Amino acid sequence: MSFSNEVRKEICSSVNDKDKRFACLYGMLLFSRILGRERICFQSESRIAAEMFRSLFRSVIKKELQCVENVRRNSSILYTYDITDPETIGLVFGKYRFNENERVMDTEIIATNSLGVFTAGVFLTCGSVNDPEKEYHLEFTPPTAQLADMLSMLLGDIGANAKTVTRRGQVVVYIKDSVSIEDTLTFIGAQQCTLELMNVKIYKDVRNKANRIANCDSANIDKVVNAAVRQIEDIKLIDHISGLDSLPDELREVALLRLENIDMSLQEIGENLSVPISRSGVNHRFKRLAKIADDIRRGMYNNEK
Repeated sequence: MSFSNEVRKEICSSVNDKDKRFACLYGMLLFSRILGRERICFQSESRIAAEMFRSLFRSVIKKELQCVENVRRNSSILYTYDITDPETIGLVFGKYRFNENERVMDTEIIATNSLGVFTAGVFLTCGSVNDPEKEYHLEFTPPTAQLADMLSMLLGDIGANAKTVTRRGQVVVYIKDSVSIEDTLTFIGAQQCTLELMNVKIYKDVRNKANRIANCDSANIDKVVNAAVRQIEDIKLIDHISGLDSLPDELREVALLRLENIDMSLQEIGENLSVPISRSGVNHRFKRLAKIADDIRRGMYNNEK
């Protein structure tokens, strides 16, 4: 089951009393595809949403509806409730005081504690949310620009950072911020899905930190190895041309330790000297060895010339 359907299933289970059923159906009807005196059309690609609409309509309007299922080219099913009976439409408009000329949200007809359930109905009709494992994205596709603005304001009232964009002529209200998505899911009654999203976010955060640490460790290891290779090249050049016995005792000891331990850090070399010294002290000795090797290279170059 997709994450969107998990959300739909959970919010449907939370619509469990008269006020909530009334508010949820209000959201589904107001944001349905067509809402007019001659025709009301509710469509959804979700069986869960379609069955919820039928159940709520039976409970609130006291009318039974027939669903038409159309199989699309991509094998998905479009569930449609087409209401044309004047009596049934009259009951709907009377119950919800719908305006014949424009669609507007009338929060006064919704019980104060049912505003979240109204928004749940909106989500069931035109909402979706991505799998948080892949992307943080929740969106609504309201049927009119005016409803999009009203929905955006409603989400803003609960602290959600909702934005709007026009996509292929359709106004879309979307949320990208994970915290705002959590607030919205909680508001519409999907608390368990909110917890699931939070767990995914925690896991991804820990995994990303672990990857950063691993990458940092890998980079540090590469840096140490590359430096050690350069040091060994210098030491072998000195040994080949002058011999390590030509070096002062403190440089010869560092050189021999490096030849025997390519993976040893500067700090570890300093700790293993006959007279331990600091990391910076070891680094200074290797700089002296590098200078001797560079002098040898310059001399060889000049002799070749």
